[in-house]
Amino acid sequence: MSSIFVALLIHANLVPSSFSQSNITSEQSRRFSKIAFVSERDHPSSEIYVMNPDGTKVARLTHNSEQDHYPSWSPDAKQIAFSVSLSNAFPYQLYIMNADGTGRRRLTQSRETDFMPSWSPDGGKILFVSYRDGHRNGGEIYVMNSDGSNQTRVTHNSAEDIAPHWSPDGKRIAFESNRDGNMQIYLMNADGSEPRRLTFSKARDSMPRWSPRGDKIVFARETLGEFDIYVMNADGSGIKNLTKNPRTRDMRPCWSPDGNEIAFIRGLEDGNLEVFVMNSDGTNQRNISRHPSNDWDVSWSPFLHGSK
Repeated sequence: MSSIFVALLIHANLVPSSFSQSNITSEQSRRFSKIAFVSERDHPSSEIYVMNPDGTKVARLTHNSEQDHYPSWSPDAKQIAFSVSLSNAFPYQLYIMNADGTGRRRLTQSRETDFMPSWSPDGGKILFVSYRDGHRNGGEIYVMNSDGSNQTRVTHNSAEDIAPHWSPDGKRIAFESNRDGNMQIYLMNADGSEPRRLTFSKARDSMPRWSPRGDKIVFARETLGEFDIYVMNADGSGIKNLTKNPRTRDMRPCWSPDGNEIAFIRGLEDGNLEVFVMNSDGTNQRNISRHPSNDWDVSWSPFLHGSK
């Protein structure tokens, strides 16, 4: 099993001003958005790239000898938060850069790992996971201002609480935790209060991501060595398997800006990791990265204010 796959298991034309995140069409979503992803295609280390949602116009954003992971777009699509492994291994620290790769700046200075950033809908705060405070075997969820100030712990227990994602209205956080045994999907208020379990499977459920409308949550499920993408209502009901492919490993889903498509990582039978996109009902699954090097850690941008 590759180290990357193990990490995945942890880990000029203007858009019309009348556009909003909730009313753009799938065609506009593809035209006016980008997918950020991580790849080793040009360097021994993992770097962050962007591409169009059809896989065209691939552009490399980071150029360094470190390992860059977990890109997360700001809600105005002008910046990307991401994790950097400063020693080619743990610990990770959090950085931010402009959407074109310029203006890289470090946000956290912890001696332990800080990773898995997620922006608040208003762009003012960033959720992240940290192993500081002595919790080496149990990550906790933290929040900070988007400039790195006021880093505050949100969860307080000895379990592993990871992969946080803010709801579109900013009131709730979906996350992954093993506080009741195996990894499952939970919700809590934005201040960490009233945690509630959403999934009750014997499998590992991971990487929850809210739909743009806030009515659905997509996530990955590992059952007896099989990895698929599932979707459910925001209250945990109506769980449905979208990929249903026993010969591949499907992980790390995220929504398109209009909520009509889902990008995800597929581990092919030959072991290569590729970026796939499908309709939100699981149909029309297609490989958009198509590269012999591993591509993973996808993040679909909000709509852009100008085409690239």
